[in-house]
Amino acid sequence: MDSPLLRPPALLALPLLLLALYIARRRRGGGKSRNYPPVAGTMFHQLLNFGRLMEYHTELAHRYRTFRMLTPTCNYVYTVEPANVEYILKTNFANYGKGRLDVADLLMRSTLDSIFKVGFGVGLGVLSGCNDEGAAAFARAFDDASEQVLYRFFDLSWKLKRLLNISSEATMKGSIRTIDGFVYGVIDRKIEQMGRDQQEFAKKEDILSRFLMERESDPGCFDNKYLRDIILNFVIAGRDTTAGTLSWFLYVLCRNQHIQDRVAREVRAAATTGDRDVGVQEFVAFLTEDAISRMQYLHAVLTETLRLYPAVPIDVKCCFSDDTLPDGYAVKKGDMVNYQPYPMGRMEFLWGADAEEFRPERWLDDDGVFVPESPFKFTAFQAGPRVCLGKEFAYRQMKIFAAVLLYLFRFEMWEANATLGYRPMLTLKMDGPLYVRASLRQ
Repeated sequence: MDSPLLRPPALLALPLLLLALYIARRRRGGGKSRNYPPVAGTMFHQLLNFGRLMEYHTELAHRYRTFRMLTPTCNYVYTVEPANVEYILKTNFANYGKGRLDVADLLMRSTLDSIFKVGFGVGLGVLSGCNDEGAAAFARAFDDASEQVLYRFFDLSWKLKRLLNISSEATMKGSIRTIDGFVYGVIDRKIEQMGRDQQEFAKKEDILSRFLMERESDPGCFDNKYLRDIILNFVIAGRDTTAGTLSWFLYVLCRNQHIQDRVAREVRAAATTGDRDVGVQEFVAFLTEDAISRMQYLHAVLTETLRLYPAVPIDVKCCFSDDTLPDGYAVKKGDMVNYQPYPMGRMEFLWGADAEEFRPERWLDDDGVFVPESPFKFTAFQAGPRVCLGKEFAYRQMKIFAAVLLYLFRFEMWEANATLGYRPMLTLKMDGPLYVRASLRQ
């Protein structure tokens, strides 16, 4: 992305500017003796490392469990300390909020189809290709906008770019135009359905239909923009997180065939009787709640995937008043305090010397039963009052997807030694396609 910050004069001036602002802020603090986290860098350093942002944060977290990155307006405080996470998300929950910032292909398509069908009663047909063009453009624009939202945290000039409609912000405006066109089209078609047969429409149970019926009885309660925001929130929750985790799940299984085979054996044992092969429809019928709950190793593998590849790799709260974290470090009103699921999954002080190793057994007791960790240590689903409401639904959906795929197929990387990175976005999406070879499982 083009940015004035990457031009040579700015490269020299920005660290000096941030240092001057930092000194000025310390002087304004008077004689108060508060133990602020160590300074590990500036917004400038994060911008330079934007393409490998999570690795950069992990490197810093190995040195400092809690640290600050300087910006002209406030501190960005980052932590991997579970006691701090619990304090932010639960103990002193009222003091940490969102502030003013709101913040592989087939799996993305299938989960997009799923969330629109279940949530909004609309069959997109993305997976089958029946309506590929409009939905694909929406998905691309959605991903581009998500990346740009994250980039704004480190680009001091983004508001000026938006005002002038140039560079990355011009692209952002185009992405929003595509997103709005698609989502408002969905809403308009639902309104047309309601107009044709309101009595039949009243029987529909999807979320969008319920909202429209509510507005019919109270026309002033919300507008289409509110409905658009509801839809986009569900897309983030129901598409990006689940599809992303399943993509990383298949990636690690391709690189660990013995784990893949063990999951396949458990799936067959839990959902069928004996070794008798059955067709896909009969197998799906076996996937009862009881059968899914018996898949303890699969649950551990998915959880281990989320430990190393959390759907939301970093989360931020705004500090509402001066405070002191449990590790003794002070934060000021207005500071942006970030807890870091991605680096936390790689901390030896939390997970042991094999922290960066993919080892599902760490989640199982001697009897092979899944044992959860503290949600303030394993933060993939948040914790405290804002714990993810869809956690159990997400696990159930992922286990069904995984069970069907691994019952039928064995997966291998198309290129045996291929490695994949991530795209810097609000969610941890793979940077590029996941090419695999699928063969019928014998």
